[in-house]
Amino acid sequence: MAKDKHVSETPVTQFLKKHRVAYSEHPYDYIDHGGATEAAKQLGLDLHQVAKTLIMEDEDAQPLMVIMHGDREVSTKNLARQIAAKKVSPCAPDTAQKHSGYLVGGTSPFATRKKMPVWIEAALLDYPLIYVNGGRRGYLIGVDPSALASLLDAKAVNVALTKG
Repeated sequence: MAKDKHVSETPVTQFLKKHRVAYSEHPYDYIDHGGATEAAKQLGLDLHQVAKTLIMEDEDAQPLMVIMHGDREVSTKNLARQIAAKKVSPCAPDTAQKHSGYLVGGTSPFATRKKMPVWIEAALLDYPLIYVNGGRRGYLIGVDPSALASLLDAKAVNVALTKG
């Protein structure tokens, strides 16, 4: 667990330590609406390997989480088809915060307030390490993507769209 700069504990780091999952810490200067692009730029990371955590909901307003490449968007139509839902749409920011327990811009797939189904873009599982939010704005962690499958029961989907 590399530490260049000490970062205080988050529910995410506590969760990963409890489950004995190795991770690296990557703090950066948070910029509103900078997203994964800004984080990757500041940290010198491949944007395709930086994953954003998106809270969405189905037609019954049941929450679900999608983990997607930083340089891609989610095809909600393809996602709905692949998970046998009628419709999937992004949650409003305040609703996403209620479900996850995190501020938008700091949403991590780990240690969420509500347990919800997790879907991960299949190609992210091919990397030995991906970078996800560590539970606060301006803080990524590097983690083996297999931890998402084992700890969160994340299921692979192919729903990436090139940003246009």
